[in-house]
Amino acid sequence: MAKILDVEGLRISFKNENETNQIVHGIDFNVNKGEILGIVGESGSGKSVSCLSLLQLLPEPPAKTEVLSCNFESHHGNVNLYTLNSKEIRNVRGSEISMIFQNPLSSLNPTHRCGNQVRESILLHTSKNKTEARSHVLELFELVGLPDPPRIYNSYPHQLSGGQIQRIMIAMALSCGPKLLIADEPTTALDVTVQLKILNLIKKLQTDFQMSVIFISHDLAVVRKMADRVVVMKDGEILEQGLIEDVFNKPKDPYTKGLIACRPPLNRSVDRLPTIADFAQNGDQEFQYKTSPQKIFKEELLNVSELSTRYVSKRNWYGKPISYVKAVHKMNLKIHKGETLGLVGESGSGKSTLGMSILRLIEPFEGKVIYDGIDVLNASKKDLKFLRKRMQIIFQNPFASLNPRLRIGEAILEPMIVHGLHGSAFERKKQVTKLLDKVGLSSNSYNRFPHEFSGGQRQRISIARTLAVEPQFIVCDECVSALDVSVQAQVLNLLKDLQEELGLSYLFISHDMSVVRFMSDRIAVMKDGELMEKGYPKEILENPQSAYTASLIEAIPKF
Repeated sequence: MAKILDVEGLRISFKNENETNQIVHGIDFNVNKGEILGIVGESGSGKSVSCLSLLQLLPEPPAKTEVLSCNFESHHGNVNLYTLNSKEIRNVRGSEISMIFQNPLSSLNPTHRCGNQVRESILLHTSKNKTEARSHVLELFELVGLPDPPRIYNSYPHQLSGGQIQRIMIAMALSCGPKLLIADEPTTALDVTVQLKILNLIKKLQTDFQMSVIFISHDLAVVRKMADRVVVMKDGEILEQGLIEDVFNKPKDPYTKGLIACRPPLNRSVDRLPTIADFAQNGDQEFQYKTSPQKIFKEELLNVSELSTRYVSKRNWYGKPISYVKAVHKMNLKIHKGETLGLVGESGSGKSTLGMSILRLIEPFEGKVIYDGIDVLNASKKDLKFLRKRMQIIFQNPFASLNPRLRIGEAILEPMIVHGLHGSAFERKKQVTKLLDKVGLSSNSYNRFPHEFSGGQRQRISIARTLAVEPQFIVCDECVSALDVSVQAQVLNLLKDLQEELGLSYLFISHDMSVVRFMSDRIAVMKDGELMEKGYPKEILENPQSAYTASLIEAIPKF
């Protein structure tokens, strides 16, 4: 098969004040005409940085790129992308090689209308005038399945959903008819139903336009659905590559085996997930899953009845609310001591609002929340302070929930001081060290700042801070959604271990049904602020009672 891109000996290094760190170590890869090449690996493996280097999008310095050879079949014949000057590479970007970036919202200018941003690319790379370019944008918006293209054209990014913004980025990438499309984690932050639509769209457009695609992801199920061939990367090196079925059905490297096994199984409940370390230690040995039996819980901890929360959507001239959005409507659920209730649904279904309302971080409109015999919504200041100690939350974004100016030890210490725990400063510091050890971090982490840690480590820090006040009930709000599958497995195992050791109860919020199955004793499904159904994981997954639940399950990429 003819190659559209062939790269040999790619090395990328970054220089700081004291040293030069090489992060990509002489890798070779190629992309054939009309194929989708998947690149998988954990964060920091070198996937994105290698593809950014193709378009000279790495800042030089501090980045330094070296390559033995690079052949790209452009409209002007074979060229070496790394030797093009600034004007020549600008002619390639967008017109011959396009990129869909990981975070579409940060890739669009918030002060410009969406249609004008796509039109700008067309005006830059083609001979179309403004009227023709506008018509082409509207055609592209229709092609990628955006509703009411004229309205979307005149909308600003913040007025659209994540799925709509991602479709705009796809339209922009296709606007000049590129030969090669680089899709960098294009569905990471999307719900499974939206993700399925985006993946199907990329596949269809790739076929229709006969494009080649580099599809970067840490989700192996997504890559298996999309790609013809796959490259597995770790620490800047390619461990193995080949046809998708060959690599995934008969992986040769322990790292690849670990990545595949780390995903929570959807067809059964298990006690523990394997990690990359398990396969690194055991080599070719298969990981033995232990089936998790159905547990029976008797003692009730939390009772939510007829709970409703609403947001003001419109006010009159005097600032008085005149219309509302029902975020949570007449919600009823119970959680027992030591139990995990999984809460699933798409973005905007009201999951996080429900969790926040239970904790009174958002004031509900009506209803009752009874925690261990205490009426949460009518609690006195004294009782509410007690409840703040007993009921905690792990937020979705650990970096945003940690103060960047506070050292990690101080961040964990702070709630202990507020609640007057452990008597003295010495005892509190000793307790922080124990908590760091409990979540798998060394004691020398105490004096480091949040930016010095990886995403998985920051999530562990957030868990340690949550445990600092010795809670009984924790709301886990999408706490693993942004993590690599390998790090996700470690954090999920940790949460289960802590639950077993400390007798914790969880409300586990996620849009990932496989993660919810692994964590949960029971599952509740939400849509548009209402409870669609609830039951045991096996019942929900094998015999869903609502069409909405069935659509969530159907949208999950099958491995």
